[in-house]
Amino acid sequence: MTHPIFWTEVIPGLSGFPGHTLTASLVMLLLIGFALLANRSLASARADGDALIPDERMTIRNIAELFVGGVLSIGEGVLGKRAAQYVPLFGSFFIFILLANLIGLVPGFSPPTSDFNVTFALGAAAFLGYNAIGIADQGIVNYAKHFVGPIWWLAVLMVPLELIDNLVRPVSLALRLFGNMTGDHLVLEIFTDLTRVVIPVAFYFLGAFVSLIQAFVFTLLTVIYVSLALGHDDAHH
Repeated sequence: MTHPIFWTEVIPGLSGFPGHTLTASLVMLLLIGFALLANRSLASARADGDALIPDERMTIRNIAELFVGGVLSIGEGVLGKRAAQYVPLFGSFFIFILLANLIGLVPGFSPPTSDFNVTFALGAAAFLGYNAIGIADQGIVNYAKHFVGPIWWLAVLMVPLELIDNLVRPVSLALRLFGNMTGDHLVLEIFTDLTRVVIPVAFYFLGAFVSLIQAFVFTLLTVIYVSLALGHDDAHH
């Protein structure tokens, strides 16, 4: 299998930097640009008094609204009405991971999510995020009671188990995303190298589907972890 040429190798001055870091940075810049354009479009609609009226054609504003509505529906399926305040967190994970996955389908690009450093950073961000949400919502003392369990004398058993369970979560999130995207990209490279035409097209569609599913799974698991951090009773009202 021939080694593909990546975009970071042909631009002078970039070859010395890690490719996954540069591609992840490019993804972030694209998303920031998209957010600024969508915000400008929405601000213009508000100024004209048309903020509640959707555009007649597919515009960047419509795309952004569809995306926010989709993420909100994912969150409401687990958290109910409380999901709305956490859409920025869930949406950031979903759209970054989705675009980071899809960019690997473009010739000359490798998905940042096929590098464990990137996926572990995402898992660690999710870990810090849901713990910060739980502490902010309940206070550190009440949040710590989640680790003790319903019966105080089981604390000796429950606390170590809960700590292990929580510390394993970012690693499991990272390994799941890393393994699936590495395998998907490797299969695509192999079949593209062997067949060149026709057959790789099917794997591009499969790769796009896997990219979407992995972004959805990571986001959904983050929503579930936030639900657990908020407490079972609060999360379902």
